[in-house]
Amino acid sequence: MSIVNKRFHITGIVQGVGFRPTVFNLARRFQLTGWVLNNAQGVEIEMHGEEETVQAFIHDLRQNPPPLAVIDSFTVEDAPCQVHTGFQIRHSEDDPSDFLPVSPDLAICPDCRRELFDPSDRRYRYPFINCTNCGPRFSIVTGIPYDRPNTSMAGFALCPDCAQEYQDPANRRFHAQPIACPVCGPQVWYEEGGKKLAEHEAALQAARKALVKGKILAVKGLGGFHLVCDALNPQTVENLRLRKRRSGKPLALMAFDLETIKEYAIVSPEEEKLLTSPMAPVVLLETLAAGKKLLRLVAPDQNRLGFMLPYTPLHLLLLEPAEGFPKVLVMTSGNLSEEPIAYSNAEAKRRLSTLADGFLLHDRPIHTRIDDSVVSVIAGITHIQRRARGYAPLPLQIPTSAVPTLACGTELKNTFCLVRDRYAFVSHHIGDLENQETLSAFEDAIRHYENIFRIKPEILAADIHPDYLASRYAHRRASEQNLPLVEVQHHHAHIISCMAENGLKPQDTVIGLAFDGTGYGTDGAIWGGELLLSNWESFERVYHLEYIPLPGGDAAVRKPARIALSLLLNAGIDPDSFPFPFHQALDPDERSAVANQVRTGFNSPKTSSLGRLFDGVAALIGLHQQISYEAQNAIALETIADPEEQSCYDFPIEDGQILVSPVIRAIVEDIKQNVTPAVLSARFHNGLTACAVKVCETVRSQTSLREVVLSGGVWQNKTLIRQTITALSASGFEVFWPHKLPTNDGGVSLGQALVALAVSGNLKD
Repeated sequence: MSIVNKRFHITGIVQGVGFRPTVFNLARRFQLTGWVLNNAQGVEIEMHGEEETVQAFIHDLRQNPPPLAVIDSFTVEDAPCQVHTGFQIRHSEDDPSDFLPVSPDLAICPDCRRELFDPSDRRYRYPFINCTNCGPRFSIVTGIPYDRPNTSMAGFALCPDCAQEYQDPANRRFHAQPIACPVCGPQVWYEEGGKKLAEHEAALQAARKALVKGKILAVKGLGGFHLVCDALNPQTVENLRLRKRRSGKPLALMAFDLETIKEYAIVSPEEEKLLTSPMAPVVLLETLAAGKKLLRLVAPDQNRLGFMLPYTPLHLLLLEPAEGFPKVLVMTSGNLSEEPIAYSNAEAKRRLSTLADGFLLHDRPIHTRIDDSVVSVIAGITHIQRRARGYAPLPLQIPTSAVPTLACGTELKNTFCLVRDRYAFVSHHIGDLENQETLSAFEDAIRHYENIFRIKPEILAADIHPDYLASRYAHRRASEQNLPLVEVQHHHAHIISCMAENGLKPQDTVIGLAFDGTGYGTDGAIWGGELLLSNWESFERVYHLEYIPLPGGDAAVRKPARIALSLLLNAGIDPDSFPFPFHQALDPDERSAVANQVRTGFNSPKTSSLGRLFDGVAALIGLHQQISYEAQNAIALETIADPEEQSCYDFPIEDGQILVSPVIRAIVEDIKQNVTPAVLSARFHNGLTACAVKVCETVRSQTSLREVVLSGGVWQNKTLIRQTITALSASGFEVFWPHKLPTNDGGVSLGQALVALAVSGNLKD
């Protein structure tokens, strides 16, 4: 038999997931010699042995990598013949010019969960139990390679027992960087009024007693703080809403196990898989009759509940079932409305003291704050609505190589994107860049990503909107560092993001349906109901919704009664001809002022936004006249739609515009005929689906294009996207839509980066 030496280079998510011990144990099993190590590119292996045995090793490693590994490349090459003594795991190597992806934070694995509740285990009821297969990753990483000194666990010296496990390749805690136990690891305590009342197990029990009493707690978790309370206690939930200034927005929920969730919601096999996955996101679930009371308390405009399962040992201990203990807890972000989540103990006590009655704290530092991810399942496919813990910072591979680029994203639901080679690192959800606190979190996160991924941007990209804080940051940095800056139209970026996610090439031209809330147009108007013919470099605006006046600008967004009145006036309807529901929200003086703004155009920007049309139609038929969070009216309108209604409103097309006024006139006639809001909503949704198919068919007849890309926040509407995908597919189109990134503004930064690269001529083969 021939003896060979082989060198392996493996890249992807291959550090912090048990790759080296897997290689070590596999090599021992095949009686091969050599070594394995981590470096700044991934994992490197040298192997010496009989060629047939080495090939068997390669086959096994390819077929059975560690469960949490994501392999992007696996190359094998000949190496100079060298005899090794045994097989070793060598110390990590670093090269400042190299980089590799970093694993996201992972939910507690079944083995650690079993040990957590095993009285004979030395980590019994220890809130920070973890192993190579689970626990904190991205939230504690300070640099690469991913070794303990480059994490926020560096300050916890290992006890002899943990050190032995850490150094034993046969142990599943071998090189588990967050490894800890009650002797040497982080500890938990409970405070009220700034005083420490209990530690360790007593702290958990004190927190549980406080929850039973109806108190609101700030609980330090994996990537930041949650505000926690009994979800079925109406007074407590109302207190939380008042303190958090979150009057109607849905609140996330956590239950101890799947069986409890299934008491309140329908859980499909795909949704169950998501709930129990290592990502452990919040999953939006259809509500059962038994969950209606819970729905009214935590998500009053919806028919879906956002549930997650405990993803840390601390959560499991906090939610452990017991007589009289709440079955479901609110587990919402630990912040005041519109601020970033608190993530350090000092910050939490400063910012959350007026929101929480007590604090469940620990001393494991969080290096990067990161919120919970939110997902839904449509037609069996996962759609990410907020991409954060569990998913970020997993990179997307783009279909071309690129020079280092930073795209700064948008104002609402901000993410940024760093591109290097064929990797695009879209950040975790930052939030709405509307205050200094969130802007600071945005800037801190950019510095951290640039550090851990070794990316020094050579190009900057930003939205063309002149007033976005993200765009101002890009302009300032471009000036200070003498970097080229490419400004990208919002909806063009939406479409290109979705194209790249789905593997469409830069030169491909697609029919893009960008249905959105707000995006600054090249003509200075507010766009959001667009059909664009797009490739990465350019776009042509072929159709758009008829412009309507937006009286008062942002004032109309917050008070859709204004949009309802504008829609009537724009359609030539006397608003006093019928007692429309919005009358009660606009006194005579405000109605007169709005009418004057519509007539004169003063402080009344034009918009083609479908999101604003949803807002106005919802107000017109009697839903919210004033909203407390973005898309509240659109959500409410979808929720009430009658699924049995088949008829639709017709959206005529004229001179490149999709006319809205005829639809408003038809809705008004139906209102006067006492047609129910549920039917009105269904006809509106059905009309939009028919319109989308009609404009796409018209473009296809002129261009022969058959690839349609759906992107923009309106496509979060489950009814609309499901109907439209079905109808377009039936008409012979190939339909693409986002599922790895949010279809809302959380996905825009990727598109910005790729447009900037295409426009500047910096794409590589």
